[in-house]
Amino acid sequence: MASVVPVAYLGSNTSTVVPDWLNKGDNAWQMISAALVGMQGMPGLVLLYAGIVKRKWALNSAFMALYAFAAVMPCWVLWAYKMAFGRKLIPFWGRAGTAVAQDYLVPQALLPATLHYNSTGGVETAAVQPFYPMASMVFFQFAFAAVTVMLLAGAVLGRMSVKAWMVFVPLWLTFSYTVGAFSIWGGGFLFHWGIMDYSGGYVVHLASGAAGFTAAYWVGPRKKKDREDFQPNNIPLTLAGAGILWMGWTGFNGGDPFSANVDSSIAVLNTHICAATSLLIWTCWDVAIFGKPSLIGAINGMITGLVCITPAAGLVQSWAAIVMGIVSGSVPWYTMMYLNKKSKLLQRIDDTLGILHTHAIAGILGGAMTGLFAHPDLSSMFLPVTNSKGAFYGGPGGVQFLKQLVGACFIVGWNIVATSIILLVIRFFIPLRMSEEELQIGDDAVHGEIAYSTTHTHETEHSSMPNGTSHRDLENQAL
Repeated sequence: MASVVPVAYLGSNTSTVVPDWLNKGDNAWQMISAALVGMQGMPGLVLLYAGIVKRKWALNSAFMALYAFAAVMPCWVLWAYKMAFGRKLIPFWGRAGTAVAQDYLVPQALLPATLHYNSTGGVETAAVQPFYPMASMVFFQFAFAAVTVMLLAGAVLGRMSVKAWMVFVPLWLTFSYTVGAFSIWGGGFLFHWGIMDYSGGYVVHLASGAAGFTAAYWVGPRKKKDREDFQPNNIPLTLAGAGILWMGWTGFNGGDPFSANVDSSIAVLNTHICAATSLLIWTCWDVAIFGKPSLIGAINGMITGLVCITPAAGLVQSWAAIVMGIVSGSVPWYTMMYLNKKSKLLQRIDDTLGILHTHAIAGILGGAMTGLFAHPDLSSMFLPVTNSKGAFYGGPGGVQFLKQLVGACFIVGWNIVATSIILLVIRFFIPLRMSEEELQIGDDAVHGEIAYSTTHTHETEHSSMPNGTSHRDLENQAL
């Protein structure tokens, strides 16, 4: 440990720059992980959404993601963080409270955590009481909450009212996300029951997929023309966003042991093994069935692999990560590319980016396979699932698989009900859908801006446009 250097701090109080309880390595890794997760949202998902949608929705899609990222922060520190990770109010929900007080974020003293010894006798930081300020944890968990809401947006792009979205974000964070987070991570009933969700396969991805699909039902479909012709406007931009998303997952899964230990290294390696395997399998299916590889398909395969490994990242051996990659590159491919076209229900509900397939289905697969492949030794490193193991390792392991399925049912059920209630309440005051004019025109009608402008367009607008003709009219004619 570094030596203690006394300094004046918080007025007349005295503390230390480097108190003897602080593990600088763990703190640095946690802040880096938080930044990596945050970058998955901003700019990762913002760029991905801006590029993967039709041109007239590029700005609106990016704005919905950007707004969600910003709106979550004040809600998070003022009440939502403690609802997810604070004192119990009821078995599946925490008591609201602020997380902005200095004595909470940077405590003057911290009781030593119980040391955790790995298999070689080395000492590691215990997951439940890390050696760093609470401020690092609040920021890390904020990034998860923000990304979850941004993922949800992918199901309703191209028609949800911006005003309705602006109200929906804080309400959904408060009444839906915090429930799943507290139940599984924050000490709720699923936590004590032993549900395994290493880094958010249920809390983040299953929740966003189930809620997004539900929201798509209540908001209604895009215009028929948009559903039939919704080609990405900028695939290289989409790829840039996807690349940030992939590399950012290093912090998404690697930061969840809450320390820079053996388990975090295993989680990072497994994350990339599964993602790469899933991408390759998805691409192979595209070539086998359609005769050519698809870049958008490869991105979908990457995402399903990342989602699938998330609940298991630090709990399974690397051979299992390969198996999970094969499954996550196959099952969601089938549901998206084949079942989606055959099912009347799936055709009726317009899930713009297929969040149901890439996040909900992949999340359920990951959670279920965690119940199969979680290794006893690796599980013991992750304190909330100590003494748990997957069915593959015999004994009572089969019970864990059933628990995982029950946990998935709770997350799906709660998100369907909570999301429906929130949107029905909003609908009393604000239309959930854009106006017909906005649906027809797109970004220019909604924001007064367009994603791609040319010199010729500006010259026409300012010098040669006939009286009474607006830039919006020209855009409308061009569609």
